[in-house]
Amino acid sequence: MQSRPPHLSSQEKENEAKLLNPNPCSSSSPSPSSSATRLWKPAAQRNLRNQWSKYLSQKDRWISASSNGRSHATSLVNAYLSQRYMPEMDLGVLSEMPGIRYKACEKLALQQEQYQSKLLSCYRDMVDVVSHMKNVSASMRCFLKGSADSPLVQFGSHPEDSNDSGDGGGIPVFSYLSIPSFENLGQELLQMFVLELCLKRLLVIELLSISCKESLKGQTSRLSWSDELYLYEFDDLSSINLYSDKQCQPVAPRIVGWEFGNPTSGRTDHVPDREILQVYLTAWLVEVNIDWHRVDQIFALVGEEMHINLS
Repeated sequence: MQSRPPHLSSQEKENEAKLLNPNPCSSSSPSPSSSATRLWKPAAQRNLRNQWSKYLSQKDRWISASSNGRSHATSLVNAYLSQRYMPEMDLGVLSEMPGIRYKACEKLALQQEQYQSKLLSCYRDMVDVVSHMKNVSASMRCFLKGSADSPLVQFGSHPEDSNDSGDGGGIPVFSYLSIPSFENLGQELLQMFVLELCLKRLLVIELLSISCKESLKGQTSRLSWSDELYLYEFDDLSSINLYSDKQCQPVAPRIVGWEFGNPTSGRTDHVPDREILQVYLTAWLVEVNIDWHRVDQIFALVGEEMHINLS
């Protein structure tokens, strides 16, 4: 359950604005005329409200996909462990039924495959969420369409004039925050979800690789980090800068402040035990790369700035 978003005082919001954009003049276009500003501001405000509402929707989609993924992963692990320990299980009077263990393992294996498919679907949803977040982060500017002298002034999300940076000269769009400030907040959110998506991918690979079935060589079939988990996955990852063309594989996962290294260097061919699988499930639940308090704080700050509810 998410905590109630913190309320920020006017001074806190002003301080946050200074931290996000300490020198707006250095990165913004020249300040537009007062008449142009009067036209630009309402359009910029509408666009920002629209984009941050989309951001909130994608955050909620992530929470749903992550929760469902954790549920499927837990069921997957339970089905796998039941198969693995079936030979040692005391079945009581059921042990006298011919082929009961074999039939039970067959059904559990089928359930495991179904949960693996559902887990992969949740991962794919999270990739789509991050892709939408990236698009939102890149769509916060508001550009003039046509001439400012035209009787009908319009604005769009793409520049028609190289001198138009789309940020209104760095002025506050509402009370305190400028366009670059909103962009910085959006990028801060995006980076958290990007890092967590990489870690989720590693966990998905491990959970899709566990199996009680053996190949002809007597080894279980394992996925590697360089394998594509679904059709066109690498195209999706490239769109959010999570695929390395140089290394011909997805960018390695890491935890904030720590370098992870090669995701395959520490892997072995042994079948993971109950404790390791529990660690995987816990890592999925914790979402170590996402500071949910900070996420709530950002949406509270933006919501109060825009006078809308983003919780």
